[in-house]
Amino acid sequence: MHPDFWQQRWAAGQIGFHQATPTPLLQKHWSTLQLPAGTRVLVPLAGKSLDMAWLAAQGHRVLGVELSKLAVEQFFAEHGLHPQIEHSHYGVHYRSGDIELLNGDVFGLDAALLSDCAGVFDRAAIIALPPAMRERYAHTLYAKLPAGCRGLMITLEYPQEDRDGPPFSVPESEVRALFQPQWEVELLERRPIPQDHPGYVGGVSRLDTAVYGLRRRQSQD
Repeated sequence: MHPDFWQQRWAAGQIGFHQATPTPLLQKHWSTLQLPAGTRVLVPLAGKSLDMAWLAAQGHRVLGVELSKLAVEQFFAEHGLHPQIEHSHYGVHYRSGDIELLNGDVFGLDAALLSDCAGVFDRAAIIALPPAMRERYAHTLYAKLPAGCRGLMITLEYPQEDRDGPPFSVPESEVRALFQPQWEVELLERRPIPQDHPGYVGGVSRLDTAVYGLRRRQSQD
């Protein structure tokens, strides 16, 4: 998925993936990770998600990464925040309180930047990427997260032949193939999404959402 695709979506206001409230499944399952307050949590392909504000309200330090400058600026404006802005070789860092949004490429991050990220939340990242980029995403970004890191991942499942993504269908078999054995993967919940739900993906014959708990193994062998 070329970066210009997402830049154009934001410029045109075609952001149906953005939610007006924090993700209910995040609120339901986050506590299962048992991450203490003060933990730094990575939110890849963050957009202007309200989930970042919710995570900060739980006492976490949030590192969101977003390609669109417009999305980053809208997040802070809509929350009435005036961030400090700094530049680095990763991109442009916007910081306010416990929230840092990096306007940059998630594939350009390294282990040094992510070394203290003990948590990761993925609601709209892996399902936004086509298969080849999902493999790169798992084997580069997630590979740079430290041992012991814990995460929550929310995916969608539908017959991929019903429509082109994004969002893409990411079945459990693929999640396990991508992340095991470096990560422990636990399916926490799978539920159908009814057709009258605002989050229903048009053009599919059925739609499920699945929630996974992830834990980076201590041994990286």
